[in-house]
Amino acid sequence: MHKPLPELLAPAGSFDVLHTAVAAGADAVYLSGKRFGARRYAANFDDDDLRRAIAYCHLWGVRVYVTLNVLVRDDELAEVAQRLLWLYSLGVDAVLVQDAGVAALARHIVPDLPVHASTQMTVHSREGALWAAERGMRRVVLARELPLEEIEDIAAHIPIDRTGLEIFVHGALCYSYSGQCLFSSMVGGRSGNRGMCAQPCRKPYRLVCGATDAYGRPVHLRTIRTQGPYLLSPRDLAVYPELERVVRAPVESLKIEGRMRSEGYVATVVDVYRRALDAIGQGAWTACKDDELALLLAFNRGFTCGYLLGDRGGALMGPARPDNRGVRIGTVIEYDGRQRRALVRIEGEVALEPGDGIVIEERDGAREVGMIVRRSQDAGEGLVALQVPTAVQAGSAVSLTRRESLTRRIPAPRPPLPIDLSFSLCDRLPVVEARGLTPGGREVVVRTGGAIPMEPARTHPLSADRIEELFRRTGDSPFVVREVAMDYFGGLFTPISEITALRRAVLKDLEAAIVKAWQPGAAALAGAEERCRECLEGLKKPVAQPASRRKAPLLSVYVDSIDALRGGVEGGCMRVYFEPALQGGGCAPLSSPDSFFAMMADAGEICRSGGAELVWKWPRICRRAFLDRALPLLEAAGEAGASALMVEDAGAATAIRLAGCTLPIHSSVGLNVWNHLAAGMYCGLFSTLTLSPELDRAHLDALVRRVRAAGPHPALEYMVQGPAELMVTEDALIRSATGRNEEDWMRDGDLWWGVQDERGFTFPVRTDCEGRTHIFNAVETCLVDHVPALLDIGFDALALDVRGRTYAYARDVASLYADAIDMVLERGDAAAGRLNSLKKRIREWAVGGITTGHFLKGPLDE
Repeated sequence: MHKPLPELLAPAGSFDVLHTAVAAGADAVYLSGKRFGARRYAANFDDDDLRRAIAYCHLWGVRVYVTLNVLVRDDELAEVAQRLLWLYSLGVDAVLVQDAGVAALARHIVPDLPVHASTQMTVHSREGALWAAERGMRRVVLARELPLEEIEDIAAHIPIDRTGLEIFVHGALCYSYSGQCLFSSMVGGRSGNRGMCAQPCRKPYRLVCGATDAYGRPVHLRTIRTQGPYLLSPRDLAVYPELERVVRAPVESLKIEGRMRSEGYVATVVDVYRRALDAIGQGAWTACKDDELALLLAFNRGFTCGYLLGDRGGALMGPARPDNRGVRIGTVIEYDGRQRRALVRIEGEVALEPGDGIVIEERDGAREVGMIVRRSQDAGEGLVALQVPTAVQAGSAVSLTRRESLTRRIPAPRPPLPIDLSFSLCDRLPVVEARGLTPGGREVVVRTGGAIPMEPARTHPLSADRIEELFRRTGDSPFVVREVAMDYFGGLFTPISEITALRRAVLKDLEAAIVKAWQPGAAALAGAEERCRECLEGLKKPVAQPASRRKAPLLSVYVDSIDALRGGVEGGCMRVYFEPALQGGGCAPLSSPDSFFAMMADAGEICRSGGAELVWKWPRICRRAFLDRALPLLEAAGEAGASALMVEDAGAATAIRLAGCTLPIHSSVGLNVWNHLAAGMYCGLFSTLTLSPELDRAHLDALVRRVRAAGPHPALEYMVQGPAELMVTEDALIRSATGRNEEDWMRDGDLWWGVQDERGFTFPVRTDCEGRTHIFNAVETCLVDHVPALLDIGFDALALDVRGRTYAYARDVASLYADAIDMVLERGDAAAGRLNSLKKRIREWAVGGITTGHFLKGPLDE
């Protein structure tokens, strides 16, 4: 290896798992306290356990990264500030954050504490990584959707000496880009951005398609046959077979997912990857079948090398089942009901052992039988006879899901740490000095003295050899004594218990000194405490309520077609966010500058004639291929009439600025703005910030007031109408589920797609110009009857989302909202009855019904 081996980063959801990860060879662990972690349902660590966990890891030279990787409200920032200070005092090696406001808070209070940008930040471009690096983040955990080639490109364009890259190599995959999923939040109230994801992607769905009516609503829906019901369930990531290729990439950390996994799972996975990395470092590694089997039996939904190494479609998705698959080992040939015995043909090289857990699955998947193998009988010719608890069908698949010998494969503790001791007397008081090294090579020395003087011996003096023997009994401490220097000539006596107590004391002191070496010095900690106090004063200072704030907000609209754009302008929208081709796939408009200019010119003319502002909206995810096509078209877009741009991440905005474009940039909901510090982080980059749809009315009101009280700020916008975007994924859902391209279906007249859950709710599915799948809520957000409250909050703009809908729908909905705003400004609260009638009309036009989303009640906190 010409480069250092990357760090092996292991999950730790509990203290037992942490011990196992350290013993198995992890270089670092990531874990969470009881608050502000993205795995709320893991055991996690209370404050006492967290303190002990950090000390334990640091004693063994293992780094500890604490997750604060959720979105945070303004009323929680003070608690986060205190948490950051406390973690810094304990010497944690880094914190992982999702919220830009939390990153800003950390940089201000504890600038010496490294901040890692969580994968929940959705960093997927070199400009996104550069934005994070310029804001002091020491590491970026890249989106799991990036291939190695793009990772290499990112590394080549950021200060890799200051900001390293981290990637996932093993464990569960999210269907959506992390940080961009609202499915669990909007459907069940459990926000993935708050660590409470209910995993709706692991549930069964039907794929449906049909035509549309004059309002863009689906009609004549029919079910499309798919390769399995779990359309949104990816396989598990496992790059082990290609690990050497991954290790050559310019990344500093390889991450194992699984803070909710068992001790046995973590033991197996960390051990396999540790031994593989060490062998790669020595230039002598090949993938081992036994290790691959161990990984499969630890847990798997079927393995994939992921987007990282180019897997897509059937190689990445697991539509047949969303749970542990084990390893297919055979097929039931026949069943003897009288003896309750199944004859199984063994396929492959894996033989059954007593204690194995197996699952027998019927061919149609309708029923599974799980059992523990107590004994099996060799029936010859590759057949095995098994006693089974119930009848099974011939042809049923037999899978090994658990191997007793592997579940007990808990690694041995790490070798003890070598230390040197010296013994001497000071006024006949025994003194022991212990010398050890921190994992960084710094020498630590402690001196501990006894309380009872040694006296001249009457009969049995303590010899130097005896004292040395007692000192070498380190017991269950983490140390082993290498050398003992004795400045003692004998002839004295003290109780053995005194020497034993002295040994225990000096080892305890040395352990504490090694742990303390990881912690900040007194001056640094005092500075952090002062900054925290100042910060808390500002965060807890109440913000005055403005006397009167009702004014007409700008009405904006999201569209994806010229027809809908025309309807939105005619309905009264004064700003249009135009995202071409959010259906049907293909980036044809971008691949041809002439056709792009013509399309934007048409849009510009319509907007000018209606007195509206045209904004070119980019896709939620802007990877390298899109940026390389879009950036050269910025000038043409301006000439065609676009007066601004809209993006959904800081990376795309940074790319626009680096290209020399000075047009204003607006942000959409993908930026996840939950607090005024996050708004401050984006202030210089964006002209408008769209606030998160996960915040309720009270928290939106508090956020708007705080942003305005903080000084110069972007305009603040809120989405009030349309189906919330629940997921954006690299998976081409229609093609991977059916084996047929979307364009082929469209030629057959199938224009509207959706996935339908077991309750009958149908979630619209659309494809953007990059071929990514977007899934929207089954019911549409509608806040027309809450316009008085929206005006009281004082948003600068209210947005309607009519993407996927028609001219008529865009015109009529925009007109109703324009009327609603005028009515409230003219008649105040007396307009309530009229607003309810407008709401009823919108309900009639909606796909699947309407909802207030989280406006009245935010996502669950517990």
